[in-house]
Amino acid sequence: MSNSSNQLIGNVAEFDHHRGLGVVESADIRYVFHCAEITDETRDIAVGASVSFFPVERFGLLEASHVVKL
Repeated sequence: MSNSSNQLIGNVAEFDHHRGLGVVESADIRYVFHCAEITDETRDIAVGASVSFFPVERFGLLEASHVVKL
């Protein structure tokens, strides 16, 4: 999978404010993300928040890109 055009809905399962790294879960699949992917530019998000995102594969990891708070 690379640069998928399929937008998904999920929930933030983990977020480390100091490192800016988090995990979104959708359909039992975990996608890592960096706070720079949060579209409102706050670089902050609550664990449990509902989000939409685009799944991409980068450097062999599934990542959440263009993370939008719902």
